Amino acid sequence: MIEKAFSGSRSYWSWLAFLLVVIGVGFLSYLHQWNLGLSVTGLSRNVSWGLYIANFTFFVGVAASAVMVVLPYYLHHTREFGKMTVLGEFLAVGAVIMSVLFIFVDLGQPARVLNVLLYPSPRSLLFWDMIVLNGYLFLNLLIGWASLDAEHKGEPPVRWAKPLVYVSIPWAISIHTVTAFIYSGLGARPFWLTALLAPRFLASAFASGPALLIMISLILKRFSGLDAGKEAVQKVAQIAAYALAITIFFLLVELFTVFYSSVPEHKEHFEYLLFGLSGHSSLVPWTWISLTLIGIAFILFLNPATRKREPILFVSCLAAFVAIWIDKGLGLIVPGFIPSPLGEITTYVPTLPETLITAGIWACGFLVISVLYKVVVGVRSEK
Repeated sequence: MIEKAFSGSRSYWSWLAFLLVVIGVGFLSYLHQWNLGLSVTGLSRNVSWGLYIANFTFFVGVAASAVMVVLPYYLHHTREFGKMTVLGEFLAVGAVIMSVLFIFVDLGQPARVLNVLLYPSPRSLLFWDMIVLNGYLFLNLLIGWASLDAEHKGEPPVRWAKPLVYVSIPWAISIHTVTAFIYSGLGARPFWLTALLAPRFLASAFASGPALLIMISLILKRFSGLDAGKEAVQKVAQIAAYALAITIFFLLVELFTVFYSSVPEHKEHFEYLLFGLSGHSSLVPWTWISLTLIGIAFILFLNPATRKREPILFVSCLAAFVAIWIDKGLGLIVPGFIPSPLGEITTYVPTLPETLITAGIWACGFLVISVLYKVVVGVRSEK
């Protein structure tokens, strides 16, 4: 089936060429970073995680969200999700690849990746994160390809795939839970020291991932004729609406706990994020943009009249996706370091090489997704 990825329209090849150019620029920027070290980024002693880890966290959530179409289809036999399940699984493949690459570039020296393999430690959360991410990548690629191959041959899915599907459902929850534990396990960082972090991660993931899946489905329908089904798209939009509602509720609970208790070590991080601290307010505009977009997306998702109109639905999905990217990206990572345990405030701004490397990794992920989706389009266009 892979041969179907090597034939397509001029638009398809132009899109791939654009992605390859972005990847090339990102790779050259990475060589620059490899030569000079992480000093070419905006990272510092006080803010040691930035744009790379922010995107890593976000795309782990996008990958985990594939369970939102897999679970109803395989466990509850909701047939409306049939055409969208493979799309969700292949989206998870691209998202996991991006997550792994962001960890790779954040380590500085590539050889450090081998330390996790050569000196594995079950007490290390990074070790378990490596296990669950690579396992989830393997599961989704195998299940998605086997399902598409059976569809291509006009046969029922192979029997060995179904147990893997059942394994992949709790596995999807685990990848974002372990990621949340990496942060909430750091006792010296009060901003992340909350048992609510893992549930917040999952709730926002189940909004951003389905939002991206809907946008991709609408784009495929417009440019390739591949229709995932209006009913499936609407059901996924409803899932995103409920997930956004839970996300908003968790955020309000967190804000009440922090500001009502007024514990300075917890409160200062949120003050920096929402209002600025000691004249430092670089993240404040981004925070309020995120909150505004979440509110707009929730209202548009919740209202059936706007949710059922595809152009408005696309806008609401885009708003939810951008809002959660800001919230789980720099809005989650940077305030955890500011102020430092010693009370220092260090402004973090991503540099140009850092941004270009990030764009290159995004392009890598979407290149993989585009090729896999082209195979799906080729198989279904034949049928």
